[in-house]
Amino acid sequence: MNKMKLLPVMAYRGVKQNRLVYRPYLMTCFFSVFSYYLFASLLHNDLMERLPKAAYAWMMLAIGKGLLSIILLLFLLYAGSFLQKRRKRELGLYSLLGLERKHIGILLLWENAGLYLVSVSAGILLGFVLNKLMFLILLRMSRLDVEVAFYFSEAAVVETFRYFAVVFLCIYIKSLWGFYRLKPTELMTESRKGEKEVRHVWLWTVVGGITLVCGYYISVTSKLDSMIFTDFFLAVFLVVLGTYFLFTSGSVTFLRFLKARKSIYYRPANQVTISGMLYRMKKNAAGLSNICIFSTMLLITLTCTVTLWIGMEQIAYYDYPYDLQAAYSEHSNVMEKAGEKAEELAEKYGQGIERLDVYNAMKLACGRQQGSNVFTSAADLAFADQYAVTLVTLDDYNRLEGQDQTLEEDEVLLYATGTAFGFDSVNFMGVEASVKEEPAQIYPYPQAKNRMFDFTAQYVMVVKDETALERFASAWAQVNGVTDVEDFLHRGVRHLCLLLDTEETQRDVFIEEWAAWCQGQQDFLQIENGLEGRDEDRSLNGGLLFIGLVFGILFFMCLLLIMYFKQVSEGYEDQNSFEIMQKVGMSEGEIKGTIHRQILLVFFLPLVGAFLHTAAGLVMVNGLLAALRFFDTGLLIRCCVGVAAVVTLLYVSSYLMTARTYYRIVKK
Repeated sequence: MNKMKLLPVMAYRGVKQNRLVYRPYLMTCFFSVFSYYLFASLLHNDLMERLPKAAYAWMMLAIGKGLLSIILLLFLLYAGSFLQKRRKRELGLYSLLGLERKHIGILLLWENAGLYLVSVSAGILLGFVLNKLMFLILLRMSRLDVEVAFYFSEAAVVETFRYFAVVFLCIYIKSLWGFYRLKPTELMTESRKGEKEVRHVWLWTVVGGITLVCGYYISVTSKLDSMIFTDFFLAVFLVVLGTYFLFTSGSVTFLRFLKARKSIYYRPANQVTISGMLYRMKKNAAGLSNICIFSTMLLITLTCTVTLWIGMEQIAYYDYPYDLQAAYSEHSNVMEKAGEKAEELAEKYGQGIERLDVYNAMKLACGRQQGSNVFTSAADLAFADQYAVTLVTLDDYNRLEGQDQTLEEDEVLLYATGTAFGFDSVNFMGVEASVKEEPAQIYPYPQAKNRMFDFTAQYVMVVKDETALERFASAWAQVNGVTDVEDFLHRGVRHLCLLLDTEETQRDVFIEEWAAWCQGQQDFLQIENGLEGRDEDRSLNGGLLFIGLVFGILFFMCLLLIMYFKQVSEGYEDQNSFEIMQKVGMSEGEIKGTIHRQILLVFFLPLVGAFLHTAAGLVMVNGLLAALRFFDTGLLIRCCVGVAAVVTLLYVSSYLMTARTYYRIVKK
């Protein structure tokens, strides 16, 4: 029979005979295709474009799909290397039996083409079935209340086929390179070879330690400023690099140190365990590094997802403390009518009024260098040193907070939404004043629970009366070159703010009618609907939650696959070692105990490393969440501990399942 006709059959039989390693690989390919098709289908859904409140969710999905395409390419290339290593002995045997290199190249092409068609077709079919369900989950997380009809996107299907055609082409080229660079005799033994041992392990151990410490330092010392995202990617890069160095060289260095200690090494149990671990570390350090990195990514992703889910309402109310805010010129008499209209609408729609606040405020852009009590012009300062300072009279403050404070002419109350001001006096554009007190809160200006973050923070300065307010405002106008000071002093804003204390559906109708009434009043300037603003925040965070959920599952699948392949490859490599250990007199129980200790220590070292990475990265995660207006550090820590406990259980369960495969192979 023609060799060319035999090649497709041989490709099929090769996959079938190695189903122990191909089955989990195919399952991962299914899920990878499903994940990519899911993002593509959601992005091509016309409903996402027609919903104005879903614009942020669409943006998050687009970013998520870009990241997903990079992660899937790199991971599937890595996973494919396990299969290629397992097949090299078989391909070497084919070469010795007479198949030419071009025939084996075509054989690999048939194999990859078959895997490509099966994976993409099954993944798209799964996505086709679950598309509506996943879209409903996205809408639920984004708090978007819409009716969803069945939707099928041909563009998403075409895009998925194209993307994975590129991925499997890269896998095919990599497998060809791995085959053509070796002789047939080398292929026969290549499957038993591990990772090459790194030379100069002491040097790379030191480099890895320094790199990891630098990554930790950037993470722990990072602050919420314009460099937070740059610092994040730099810290991630350094931690990943340090992890690879320490697992490939540091672990070997440590085991060599133990081996050199005669009092430790020359004990029966320790000798076998240390020798076995040293052998495994030399061979499989790269795989353990990947397990550590994916475990860290899983911990960080799930921590952020759970924290955002629990703290979503806190974020929404931080940005929009009122259900409705209307602004008028400062001399408007809207207060006289506001109370009556609010009571009328509350009775009409069965609503309770929690707050109805009216106050004057003048918001000014100022600059303040860190560690200084001087507020100056913001024109020549860096963005991180620019703050908003709002001037409020004492009467308005007392009414807002239910206080009975008093102030002298040269005294102020100074409130900060970020780090406390911390000085007894303040110099505002050359005007000196004593800081009588720093209030604990002023309702319209919610304070971050974590006061270490000053980025986008603002100050509220409470002055004695209108005369004092004009004195500070005039100083600001002169410093900033305002020509018509008199006109500027009449630009204060009178705020009319409403907050209801119920969650009933009638609240939306109440706010809609109240907004219409507010816009019809004299001297109206602008209006801000807090209900709509909170919905937009929920939409943005809902998109992040959905991405976090999908990526969390993806990282867990990647982690599980790496663990499975390592157990399978090591199982085949340890068959002979298991037999030799029995021949030299070790009982089956002793052998199992030794192997169990080796595998247990090796596989749980990455988990310990992941916990250390997560603990160091928690400060930076705190800063990134603060950029989304989440400041509850205590909740973040509790969520991290809970996620770590769940991930540990999943990790142990995954280890036990994959360990059974290892023992089953070894016993054969």
